[in-house]
Amino acid sequence: MCLCPDTSGTGTQAVMDGGTSAESRVPRPGRQPGASGEGAWAPRMVSSPWSLSRGRARVAAAVLCYINLLNYMNWFIVAGMLLDIQNFFQISDSNAGLLQTVFVCCLLLSAPVFGYLGDRHSRKAALSIGILLWSGTGLSSSFISPQYSWLFFLSRGVVGIGSASFSTIAPTVLGDLFVRDQRTRVLAIFYIFIPVGSGLGYVLGSAVLQLTGNWRWAFRVMPCLEAVALILLIVLVPDPPRGAAEKQEEAAVGDPRSSWCEDVSWSFVWSTLGVTAITFVTGALGFWAPKFLFEARVVHGLQPPCLQDPCNSQDSLIFGILTVVTGIIGVVLGAEAARRYKKVNPRAEPLICACSLLAAALCLFLALILARVTLLASYVFLVLGELLLSCNWAVVADILLSVVVPRCRGTAEALQITVGHVLGDAGSPYLTGLISGTLRAARPDSYLQSFLSLQYSFLGCAFVIALGGGCFLLTALRLETDQARARQPGTGTSDSKDAESQALLSSTGSVAENL
Repeated sequence: MCLCPDTSGTGTQAVMDGGTSAESRVPRPGRQPGASGEGAWAPRMVSSPWSLSRGRARVAAAVLCYINLLNYMNWFIVAGMLLDIQNFFQISDSNAGLLQTVFVCCLLLSAPVFGYLGDRHSRKAALSIGILLWSGTGLSSSFISPQYSWLFFLSRGVVGIGSASFSTIAPTVLGDLFVRDQRTRVLAIFYIFIPVGSGLGYVLGSAVLQLTGNWRWAFRVMPCLEAVALILLIVLVPDPPRGAAEKQEEAAVGDPRSSWCEDVSWSFVWSTLGVTAITFVTGALGFWAPKFLFEARVVHGLQPPCLQDPCNSQDSLIFGILTVVTGIIGVVLGAEAARRYKKVNPRAEPLICACSLLAAALCLFLALILARVTLLASYVFLVLGELLLSCNWAVVADILLSVVVPRCRGTAEALQITVGHVLGDAGSPYLTGLISGTLRAARPDSYLQSFLSLQYSFLGCAFVIALGGGCFLLTALRLETDQARARQPGTGTSDSKDAESQALLSSTGSVAENL
């Protein structure tokens, strides 16, 4: 039996295999546990125990995966139609990068707020608010006139705020529904939908553009899918108590606690910096790669230049399909390799992340250098690089959940998201576009020079991803120590329920020993 704090404020609930009621005793004021005499203990009935069948947990995980798919489709749907949006609003390369920067900046500024709310209030309500925000704003953005381009930028920021709620809170819900190997597998499936959603964002934008000749309809299709997601979330996804799936009574409630800052581990810090390197590169690639591939095809004479919309470029569709396929394979390979390898090496997870990132850096460098010479080789190395990057998504989430106590996970997720996006993809699309625009301004106005400028601006990504591999090597040095520390009692931030929960846990333990 595992006793966990009842976050609804109705008392402490028991997570039991049979789902039966549990009776607990708490010491009366002025009496010490174990004191002799009648009335030393007052019986107290605990509110109905929280339990969830395996089938219900799997259904809830499936719903969260579906919402994660839509979440990341929203991230990259603009990139799939970037050339047409640029032509419609008359946006230059330097300013086009700001579309993703505004989105990510608003996401990272709101992530700590949702992390705080997710650790202390209803996570289901926060998730519902996020879906309503990004769905309603996305639909509204399809009606913006070309003279109000600033309003389109603003709408992308509001979509980022809505996305922050899900990116921050959803992994903590899964962490409370599953544990150990089950959690690793579920997180692998959940994070598959990052590259799958990203790729389908390109595919949806490109396909709707080709069918309708108008990029606006892509933003009108998405809300229909998101309305279904909201209904499924309300009906099928529970809000489990923090730490409900783990038999860690003391870690979930614990003795007098240390502050949150004291609980931050070095493995969390280094893995967060590694995630930052990943987001930097994926942000830049995700936004600019379709245009880079389009210009490479123009340079090789395989595609005429785009002088007016619709451009009808196939590169967004191709890149989207490649992102979906490599994402699925990469996440599964990374999670399965980590699950098997950590049976013989407890540091397996950060070591796998480090090796995959160092190899991805080499593949990305070769893909960029060879694009001018042979487009086929560039595609091959780009696919390998995306595959290796995708190996990390589920693994880094499992690292965080293993080194952070349950009560702090929402805040830790928010902190990792904030740091990752502040130093990562909040600025990388804009920085890449700015470097490209600066280089292009100093060169003759031609498609070849436009392609070369964007190529050179991408080369820094290979260096950044290699630094990320080094950060995960440093994570491996501290992982075992920090995992053991996270399992110790007396860690994690406290809240108003801790004193009562601790008294109830102590008394229940004494009763259990007597029985």
